[in-house]
Amino acid sequence: MKEEDINIEDGEQIENPVDNEEAAASAETQDTAEAETQAESEEEKDPLDVALEEIASWKDKYQRLAAEFDNYRKRTLKERAELILNGSEKAVKAVLPVVDDMERAMKNGASTDDPQVLREGMALIYHKMMKTLESLGVTKIDTDGADFDTDLHDAEALVPGMGDDKKGKVIDCLTTGYKLNDKVIRHAKVAVGQ
Repeated sequence: MKEEDINIEDGEQIENPVDNEEAAASAETQDTAEAETQAESEEEKDPLDVALEEIASWKDKYQRLAAEFDNYRKRTLKERAELILNGSEKAVKAVLPVVDDMERAMKNGASTDDPQVLREGMALIYHKMMKTLESLGVTKIDTDGADFDTDLHDAEALVPGMGDDKKGKVIDCLTTGYKLNDKVIRHAKVAVGQ
């Protein structure tokens, strides 16, 4: 070895700086080559493998969505069944006090001979029942002097000879009609002038 290649100071041996630069350049080249090889291997992934990974991802998303929808459907069916089964609970609870009043009236009706007392009791029960129905949204269809309307009335009879002013008008109500929240639940059966 030449003195230029090796500098000796205090008994240590130090390599020439030129050799260090060559070694560093060689290491960088090797690191760059490895990085390029790795990038190429990622880029050169088989398109089939990429497609299969994407298919697996979409399949997983689809299965999760299908399961969520199935749970939602089952929950809504259960809620609907409960509504159908227990939906009339409010109406029944509202009508029960009227039933109690009718039972008391029948019980007390046997002990009295005065028909006026029975009529008054029945009138009170009727008014209580109508108030209860109104609180539930049930209203009577008005037929007094109303024009015949097929959406509200059923013509049970045509009455001839009533005059031109009564033509097409409700003459008599045979059965009262009712609406529930503006939906006809029973048409009024009426006689109509002809």
